[in-house]
Amino acid sequence: MTDKIINRRTILTTTTLAAGGLLLGGGTAHAVTGRAGLDTRPTTSDEAWAKLREGNRRWAADAAIHPHQDAARRAEVAQKQNPYAVVVSCIDSRVPPEIVFDAGIGDVFSVRSAAQTLDPLVKGAVEYGPVELDTPLIVVLGHQRCGAVTAAAEALHEGTKLPGDLQRIVEALRPAYKRAHGDVDKMIRINTADVVATLKADKLLAPRIARKRLKIVGAYYSLDTGQVTRVA
Repeated sequence: MTDKIINRRTILTTTTLAAGGLLLGGGTAHAVTGRAGLDTRPTTSDEAWAKLREGNRRWAADAAIHPHQDAARRAEVAQKQNPYAVVVSCIDSRVPPEIVFDAGIGDVFSVRSAAQTLDPLVKGAVEYGPVELDTPLIVVLGHQRCGAVTAAAEALHEGTKLPGDLQRIVEALRPAYKRAHGDVDKMIRINTADVVATLKADKLLAPRIARKRLKIVGAYYSLDTGQVTRVA
């Protein structure tokens, strides 16, 4: 009698999993959940940027759906990843890329540094997605009221030095400070455009841009509205 109960439970469990689309592999899960559009990975830079913008619009409108943030997605990407974008953003705790773009596990490479400044290690991390996995888009994301930019602007204005390696951030932002004439918000936007220009000239990324297999865009995130706008 016990064996019959166990067998019946096994059959019911298997049937439920199959009907619910939880057996990973094909498009069954996508069809059952009704999220085929959400689960389609962009293959071009324009498609990738459109997907990020769509997610950001949901976030800004307080209508986030939090895609790809469940156990099924975790299992799906456990053995292999294929993100559609690299987001180079600030370490600021208020600007987590997956939340800002209403994305999930396996959707974006997130590379973060103070004021999205670059050094060889950060550049190497940015290069990884396009070079190794053919990721079609890089977004450099600056943001409103950036603390790193503000601190650098104050140090440069007062002629003081920040302790330790914080001074490296100040020096990286010096060109933007000079051109912004001390205006912090302009400095943020100028620095974002400068990082974009630097990455476009990168010896590994430039050929991919020329072959139209990669696009690099600069963007600005408003802490007040939650909206991302393009600046470069």
